[in-house]
Amino acid sequence: MAVLNRIVSELELMFRRPPKQQFGAICYRQATNGAIEVLLITSRDTGRWVIPKGWPMGPKKSHLVAEREAYEEAGVKGKISKDSIGSYFYMKGMPDGLKIPCEVKVYLLDVRQMLEDYPEKGSRTMEWVSCAEAAERVREPQLKRLFHLVALSNQRNAANAG
Repeated sequence: MAVLNRIVSELELMFRRPPKQQFGAICYRQATNGAIEVLLITSRDTGRWVIPKGWPMGPKKSHLVAEREAYEEAGVKGKISKDSIGSYFYMKGMPDGLKIPCEVKVYLLDVRQMLEDYPEKGSRTMEWVSCAEAAERVREPQLKRLFHLVALSNQRNAANAG
């Protein structure tokens, strides 16, 4: 019964508390065929496919936090958008086993450089994939929609350029 009571109290706490804020980057580049590719990385704890993201860093602006996380987690540098393209929610597993709700505000990072050495090198798998493939691999429905939005935006830009 004690286990059930703990689960109920954790659920109540989870739904009462506003989500914790994080900032992330959809890192993209243009492939030689003109298509947009996005960078997925694996999470260190579960190995699921995610985008670089992290917690606020004091007074640092949110888009700059997303840019920093992309460097630390994936070793990429580039031009970050100042405006968010949207957000998604997920449940973050904590070391004590508790899961907390998080909202990730997402920015686009136009990748210009991939570094050989960066803080989390070797602790994650990385892969460049199409937006459609990225949407298939990630679990969060709102993040899937953001990848579809990036693909649609690229198609519109290509149509307007042609």
